[in-house]
Amino acid sequence: MNLLLEIENVLEKKGSDFELSKLFKQYIKEYKESLPELFTKNQGKDFLVRHTKKLDSIIELMYKTVLRRAFGNYLPMRSSIPIAIIALGSYGREQLCVHSDIDLLIVYQDVEGYNCELIIEKLFYLALDAGMKLGHRVHEVDDLFKASTEDVTIKTSLMESRFITGSPFTWHATQRELGRIRLHEQKEFLLAKIEEAQKRRKKYPTSMQPNIKESVGGLRDAHLIYWVAKTIYGINSIKELSGTVFGDEEYKEFRIALELLYRVRSALHLIANKQEDRLLLEYIPQVSKLLGFKEQRKLAGKVLEAGWRINNFTQIFVKKMVRPYIYDAKHIAAFKRNRLKKGFYQYNARLYASFKLPQQKISDLLQLLLDLEDKDYRFDAGFLHQFSVAKVSHPLAEKTYFLIKELFKKAHIASFLKLFYDAGILPKIFPNFRKVMHLPQFDGYHHYPVDIHSIKCVQALENITEPFLQNLFDTLSEEEKLILKIVVFFHDSGKGRRQDHSEVGAKLVVQFAKHIHLNEEQTKRAVTLVRHHILMSSVAFKENIHNEKTLYKFMSKVGDAKNLQLLYILTYADISGVGGDIYNAFNAKLLYDLYLSALEVAQNTGRITDAKKRLLIEARVRNLDEFKELPSLLQKKVLTIESNLFFFKHSPVDIINIAKIAKETKEYSFRVKNINSLSIEIYRRIPLNIGYLLATLAHLNVASMEIFTLFDGIKYFKIEFIQNVDSNVLVEIQDTIDNAFDMDKEVKLKKIHIKREEIAIDCEHSMTHAELTIHTANQIGLLAYVMHKFEELHINIITAKIHSSKYKVRDSFLMEKQNNICNNVEKIYDLLS
Repeated sequence: MNLLLEIENVLEKKGSDFELSKLFKQYIKEYKESLPELFTKNQGKDFLVRHTKKLDSIIELMYKTVLRRAFGNYLPMRSSIPIAIIALGSYGREQLCVHSDIDLLIVYQDVEGYNCELIIEKLFYLALDAGMKLGHRVHEVDDLFKASTEDVTIKTSLMESRFITGSPFTWHATQRELGRIRLHEQKEFLLAKIEEAQKRRKKYPTSMQPNIKESVGGLRDAHLIYWVAKTIYGINSIKELSGTVFGDEEYKEFRIALELLYRVRSALHLIANKQEDRLLLEYIPQVSKLLGFKEQRKLAGKVLEAGWRINNFTQIFVKKMVRPYIYDAKHIAAFKRNRLKKGFYQYNARLYASFKLPQQKISDLLQLLLDLEDKDYRFDAGFLHQFSVAKVSHPLAEKTYFLIKELFKKAHIASFLKLFYDAGILPKIFPNFRKVMHLPQFDGYHHYPVDIHSIKCVQALENITEPFLQNLFDTLSEEEKLILKIVVFFHDSGKGRRQDHSEVGAKLVVQFAKHIHLNEEQTKRAVTLVRHHILMSSVAFKENIHNEKTLYKFMSKVGDAKNLQLLYILTYADISGVGGDIYNAFNAKLLYDLYLSALEVAQNTGRITDAKKRLLIEARVRNLDEFKELPSLLQKKVLTIESNLFFFKHSPVDIINIAKIAKETKEYSFRVKNINSLSIEIYRRIPLNIGYLLATLAHLNVASMEIFTLFDGIKYFKIEFIQNVDSNVLVEIQDTIDNAFDMDKEVKLKKIHIKREEIAIDCEHSMTHAELTIHTANQIGLLAYVMHKFEELHINIITAKIHSSKYKVRDSFLMEKQNNICNNVEKIYDLLS
């Protein structure tokens, strides 16, 4: 399309504004359609610059067209018309992404003889009618300074001004005002931008699905260093400070990281066909292909690494430039009193260092940390810089390993490990981490890459919130605490290889143990814990933890009671370090129950059978005063409840309370709890429409379900959910339970897909029970569907354990061996699949 020629034709014929906007709209549409092809040839900053220049030419042509319409054959020289059209924001920086808003500033001088406001209005209408996403400001030159004082955002955008077209005289007048704006209240502006960045960084922390623009280490951090440098030095590019404020190599690494983020953001906009700045999992395959990455995980890792690089560079050099502006003489005396050594200071649990210090040896820096009071610290940019440029010899010296071991003996080292990560020396101090730095974990479970997850786990270990676990931890010897902290930090260091990461991690921890001179017994414990660090959660969440075979098999791998204690605390730290609400009240209860059951096995040399265990629990029940107060007939009924599992799963007090409620139940009764998570207990003498109940509540995630026959024909149901619900929903849930006693009630079940190979039936689980497991895709309404099928087959489910991630479920059902079910296994397979 020859746009110029088409415009001339419309102007010659004195066509309408609509015809002109239609021409521009078609031209812009064709240009946007060509962008994917342009992107394959020119990526990164080059693509953004080319895109920006193209928009400049379109806006320039629009302005020229408006002037032709306004003046006809009497068009004056453009420089004579007191209007300047200026790009702002990312458009001003020549970093405008495909679907970002085009920010324009139109500055004019109110000169008699020119109807500037009408010209500007017509330009905006033409641009908007042509489909351009404009963000715009209009000011007279003399109003710019006043406008800049109204809001820090306005001042920021004005600092990124770039002349597009119009009068150079008006632009020069604008530049004088911009210079005045830059120098006005510099300190206040700098502090406001830093505070703004701190809030943003809290809102968008490092994530495996980062917001390329807003997250920690994103483009906004790169903008921050530009705004600061522009305010202080009046530069147009931070490259001008290379070799003075920061080194050439540091700037080069920063630019490489920035280039990747430019490429990824542009790819996201093109793929999503909208303003999308989040690198979501669903976009990674297409982004990888568009950018030429053969491995999707490699792209994600490179983006995380780029974010780290930009964060490190920005944190250090923003503070270096701003420090003279926030200097306060009244703090000098306090800093002198808290001097650690030359150039290093501690003040209010924050560590500072001068930017003028020479490069330090890592051993000296580690010794400095070791000499500090044992507590958590925060770190100033100067202190971070010293660790970022520290001299680290390879292989590490004996003295360095000694200092690392001593650091691990401290009660608080998570903040130091985060310091090593932020400084980029974590893999230098711990070579085991080289393969897992910035390594994403796309398993629908972990919220953080491996390196950050490892640090979060240590942080969880140092801040245990469970009183029982804290007491367990406090009983450990200093030697055992050292082993545990090392294992918590190293448990995932074997990831990033083809082999099982637990086995690789076990080998890596042996190497580290040799370097820090752990003895043979300590090393053996560390190896066992790393090798089996996912064992406890796997058994607790996926298996019947009240089955003796499960417990003995579990303890055969754990070894002894001390390893069990350490593994329990390690599991808590590992799950807590995942992020989100993965560690919750329900998971905590499962782990606690497994720990107590396994401890009983570990502390008894003779094998404990289910029968022996039942007798032990019955004895505890009999010894309770609450039991002795029950009528003798009810006592007898309690002790003749057939299910051993009922006794294994409940405490003696709970058993008595359940029996009391059951005795008072006429037709049915229920209790709903909603404290940490939603829990429903139902007692019934009449039939319960369990399929209807579960289908109606299918929008809630079930964690577990148990069904026991008590006495006098009473059945006991307990359904526990992963999350709690709003209080106003409880009434609806209670109504649903009441309705579930109407056997005619039906809810249309959702379509569920289970493959035959995803079902396993073990008829040898025990003498009285068979186990059915389903390992399939996570689907809403799955449990309701399965329970409905069990009802059709007249299968009596005793208990159900539900384990689900974002994408998968692994459900386990314990069934009574009745109605000849083990001779009808094929029928069960056919009905479920």
